[in-house]
Amino acid sequence: MTSDDTAAPDDTAAPGLIPAPREVTWAGPGQGRYPLDGATVLSAAPGTEGVARWLRATVGAATGLPLADGTEGPRVELALDGTLAPEAYGLVVDAEAVRITGGSAAGLFWGAQTFRQLLGPDAFRRAPIAPGRTWHVPAVVVEDEPRFSWRGLMLDVSRHFLPKDDVLRYLDLLAAHKLNVFHFHLTDDQGWRVEIKRYPRLTEAGAWRSRTKYGHRASELWDETPHGGFYTQDDIREIVAYAAERHIRVVPEIDIPGHSQAAISAYPELGNTDVIDTTTLSVWDTWGINPNVLAPTDNTLRFFEGVFEELLDLFPAATSPFIHVGGDECLKDQWKESPTAQARIAELGLKDEDELQSWFIRHFDSWLTARGRRLIGWDEILEGGLAEGAAVSSWRGYAGGIAAAEAGHDVVMCPEQQVYLDHRQDGGPDEPMPIGYVRTLEDVYRFEPVPPGLSEEAVRHILGTQANVWTEVMQNRSRVDYQVFPRLAAFAEVAWSSLPAPADRDFAGFDARMTDHYARLDALGVDYRRPGGPLPWQRRPGILGRPIEGAPPVV
Repeated sequence: MTSDDTAAPDDTAAPGLIPAPREVTWAGPGQGRYPLDGATVLSAAPGTEGVARWLRATVGAATGLPLADGTEGPRVELALDGTLAPEAYGLVVDAEAVRITGGSAAGLFWGAQTFRQLLGPDAFRRAPIAPGRTWHVPAVVVEDEPRFSWRGLMLDVSRHFLPKDDVLRYLDLLAAHKLNVFHFHLTDDQGWRVEIKRYPRLTEAGAWRSRTKYGHRASELWDETPHGGFYTQDDIREIVAYAAERHIRVVPEIDIPGHSQAAISAYPELGNTDVIDTTTLSVWDTWGINPNVLAPTDNTLRFFEGVFEELLDLFPAATSPFIHVGGDECLKDQWKESPTAQARIAELGLKDEDELQSWFIRHFDSWLTARGRRLIGWDEILEGGLAEGAAVSSWRGYAGGIAAAEAGHDVVMCPEQQVYLDHRQDGGPDEPMPIGYVRTLEDVYRFEPVPPGLSEEAVRHILGTQANVWTEVMQNRSRVDYQVFPRLAAFAEVAWSSLPAPADRDFAGFDARMTDHYARLDALGVDYRRPGGPLPWQRRPGILGRPIEGAPPVV
């Protein structure tokens, strides 16, 4: 059975699986379902203890089944299989047992996620709604493996802060969709969100703004409520550990040298003090590209080395090999006017301000490499010459990613025109604060991360893909949910499954499987956009957005 044909025969009443597994074989008519009840045990082979703990904490809580240790009788078996690729898994449900195997603990965990889907939407609740119920798993054989090793979501918590518990919830949602990278956008002009002990004013002052633009930056409306928040270092350690238990790598982002007004407002000496009076700056309260960028001084380098020293301790190499440094939308106007910046350009023998930014990024590439990490940045870091070991997040269409991959650099494809989930899902007037291109569920499903025409060597440099969520018009968790879902389910299938070319993809089949997946999202309490449009409380009438009508994709 092909990966697109993942809806079970009617006699099993099994749910459609998302993302689509590589191979699924459902049992024939009359071969039944495997029952799970209070007598069902969990047989966990060495190396599978973490997945067993997760199953008891989630599936056990939802079903009310104790899933006690055992090896005989009705059982769910967990085992590792060294013949499988690390993230590959197999799942067999027959008359004897439910057997889940993985090439590593990560692969086993993805198999456990499929097992949870097979149990039905009630398995996604936090407590049983029918105590004493006998659960059933359809007889099936699944062989599965992801297409890409990088399957990510970028969440911006700088523009609008999300409390720690909301971040933990999003890690669970990523795991439920077999996504394995959480790009954590922690700093920007509108707020600094991570505690740095040697620089306390970054959070004492830089984490708070007095008011917030309501809607697009052209809107005349303001929310006069002070906004802010940050994660303590212990909060970060908890988030990283929680992600690791779910086999999710966390990529922290400290945005430099642009998008830095929050840091400059806390420590004015970081800015171009020979051009403007940086002591008058506060955390920015509106949106757009900010002219206040970091000064290219030794003091700035030492300051951010100190920031990264603490960051590396919070995000261990085993779970966070990549550190994102932003590098995007760095306006050069202040550097052009700054005698200090011009003296630096002359001292280093650089051609222009683009090469000055490249020097800045190269410095931190070398600094991170010496400490066993890899730098990744937005595709603007290509301008002026790319640091040797750096990877690229290609967001301005495909072009930056193509250039980087052909030059031998690793790339994560996240083009704005396809997978920016802050962009609106429909062109109707009821969409809340409409921003950007219309990108429907089907549009996201037809996204192809590997652009045509790449050389074979360049294709090997495409690490994977990522959906990005910028929160300028997302004031809370519910608004984030509305923008992210259900499109993240389509993205997850693109990132995981080996799908045909975009024009040949079976969106109708995917849409049919989404019927079951909506029930899972309901059980999880996700405030997704319904297929019929926003519910009354999801609309924001009269709030100016930034619709772009009929804009063609950028490549």
